[in-house]
Amino acid sequence: MTENNENQPQHSDAESPKRGIRSFVLRQGHMTAAQQRAIDAMWPQFGVDYQTQTLDLNTLFNRPNPKVLEIGFGMGTATLEIAKRLPEKDFLAIDVHGPGVGNLLKLIEEEKVNNIRVMRHDAVEVVDNMLADNVLDGIHIFFPDPWHKKRHNKRRLIQVPFVAKLLPKLKPGGYIHLATDWEEYAVQMLEVLNSFENLKNTAEEYAPTPAYRPETKFEARGKRLGHGVWDLVFVHHE
Repeated sequence: MTENNENQPQHSDAESPKRGIRSFVLRQGHMTAAQQRAIDAMWPQFGVDYQTQTLDLNTLFNRPNPKVLEIGFGMGTATLEIAKRLPEKDFLAIDVHGPGVGNLLKLIEEEKVNNIRVMRHDAVEVVDNMLADNVLDGIHIFFPDPWHKKRHNKRRLIQVPFVAKLLPKLKPGGYIHLATDWEEYAVQMLEVLNSFENLKNTAEEYAPTPAYRPETKFEARGKRLGHGVWDLVFVHHE
């Protein structure tokens, strides 16, 4: 069981001299009329266009509260719930999947949530070109594509080069929270995060699921089938 399916972005950490790291592989999905309407209506207020200049997050949210980056939010239901549970934090949510972007904007409108901003772009380019160092209080990456076939493991997002890009953006004391339902990927995630001297695990190995992360329907279904879910929460220190 994995939360990523054909209706969600498939994350990848393929790296080659020609294209470098990418956070996704594009797959087509059907945009409903309601999702497209939400994009048309809500993007001016809650959408953020990609640009090759630094984004001032406090200006974007019009307040100096803690900032969390979420990479790959699927259909956005968990993102919205987390933002509701943590109203004191601001969330920059990035995905490339059009229906998911539309759905999250639709949920933002329905629930009148103001602490989320949405981007539809490759997260790697956003991290490289739009985020200053020491601006994030947290990073969330939940259920990235496990690329479970061994020959495809190199496409996984959570690898040393990508995490090395993320860490300078985290403030000292900031955290990175990963979750996966694929045990072998959880082992890899743990190895990757443990390889950074300036990351400290908040648990001996895998962390209890923090109260702010809701159980997804995919997760609940997987647990009923006897599948596990692994959370990792590491804190950045100097």
